[in-house]
Order: sequence, then structure tokens, then C-alpha cells
Amino acid sequence: MSRIDAHHHVWDLATRPHTWLDPEPMAPVRRTYTLDDLAGHAAAAGVTRTVLVQVLPDLDETREFLALAAASELVAGVVGWIDLTAPGVADTLAALPPGLVGVRHGVQSEPDPAWLDRPDVRRGLAGVAAAGLAYDLLTLPHQLPSAIGTVAALPQLTFVLDHLSKPPIASGELEPWRGHIRELAAYPNVFCKLSGMVTEAEHTSWRVSDLRPYAETVLEAFGPERVMFGSDWPVCLLAARYDQVVAAADELCAGLSEDERAAVFAGTARRAYQI
Repeated sequence: MSRIDAHHHVWDLATRPHTWLDPEPMAPVRRTYTLDDLAGHAAAAGVTRTVLVQVLPDLDETREFLALAAASELVAGVVGWIDLTAPGVADTLAALPPGLVGVRHGVQSEPDPAWLDRPDVRRGLAGVAAAGLAYDLLTLPHQLPSAIGTVAALPQLTFVLDHLSKPPIASGELEPWRGHIRELAAYPNVFCKLSGMVTEAEHTSWRVSDLRPYAETVLEAFGPERVMFGSDWPVCLLAARYDQVVAAADELCAGLSEDERAAVFAGTARRAYQI
């Protein structure tokens, strides 16, 4: 089965500061990662296409990622960054080179839990919808109510929830995260990435059984036709190798039908990102 990795990154520490890597827990991945570093791992896992996702709130990074995608047979599309609060979102998007399939902002880092409710943000999101692009929701569980309201207000926009909204896997808590996920999944314009779980679990001792209640929640709520696999490489290396992340996803999806697994590992990403 040909696979799509719907969520990974690269970063070059020589290009611009990556202050998010400064905290000591990030030391294991505080180095430059390139597409060449990923290619062998992806090929070994049967991954033939990927979605490259922004790291920094920097339009120049997005342009560089689009150039990488244009030169690579591996990268099928880029989820980039633009300033959603600025006027002229449509013009900014129109001026970018081909290859953009979505936009993302690090809402998880916003101190205002209702940042997505801001009129200027909603205006920017409407511009993303008008451009025919998806919007990746990078939220924490306490921000899900705002995400639900935003999704309800913008039915014309395709949303993709990253990393299950980072539930507290290490502690094993399910509520209120699970209830919010079910509410969010009731909107048909929302997809969810089966990604980022190992780094929300205990990094050195996680087991697939720790991830299962969270994976089962999103698979039941969204259905496999709206769930897509993502590795979150190289962030995942804090807790697991690339092959271990893929193996965990395989185990979590083992009970699905062949068609359902094909959706999670390729078809859903193609539909959500139009790739």
C-alpha cells in the first residue's frame, strides 16, 4: 500500500532562529533536519508522498518550503504560514508559488484561549477558504471550544486538526478532551491527523496501549474517511523513531478494513489537501 505521511517538518538552524528548540527537553532534536534525512525512513515505511508543515510564523520559511516541494518528488504539498490577522490575505496567498495546500498558525502558543474567535482571525480564515486551501488547527485541549465555534462559523473551510489537539496521554485522562473531539467531529468539514501521540505520552516508556483510547476516540468520532496518518517527524524523535511511529499507527489501525486503512494512510490526505 502506497502511503502518504500527512505531517512532517524540516528545519535549518543556520537559516533563522528556532527559539522553540531552546528549552532543554528539546535538546535531542536541536539540529538541522532535511528532506534527505527523511527520505530513507519514508521509503522503508512505504511512504511515497508527504505533506511538509510550517514550523515558524515566517512567510519566508513558507516560500522556502514551497521551493523544496517544487524540487522534490517526495513532498506533495506544503502547509505554510501567513499572518491571518493582516489585511489582504487573499493577495498574500495569490502571490505565493504553487504547492501550497493549507495554512497553519500555532494557536497552541497563543495566550488567549479564544484567539480563533477574533474577528480579524475569522476574516483571514475566510480568505483561506476562498483560496481553496485547508486550515490546520494546532490547538491544545482547552482551546477546543473556540475551535468548535470557529468551525461552525466557517462551513466553507476545510479544517484539519493536528495531533488530536494534543490530549494528555501521559496522564491517561480522556475528559473533557473526548467530549470536545466528538463535538468537533460532528462538523463534516473537519478532518483529524493521527499524529503527535508519542510525544504526548511518556517519552521513554510509552506503549501502543497508552495511545489506543485516543486513537479509537478519533477513529470512532471522525471515521477513517476523515482521519489521516502523520509522523510529526522529526519532533517524534523525542519519543520514537520514524519506523516506530509508523508501526504504532499500523497496530492502532489493524482492526480496520482494507479500504479504511487505505483512507487513513493515503486517501484522506488526498481529499483533505486536494493532492
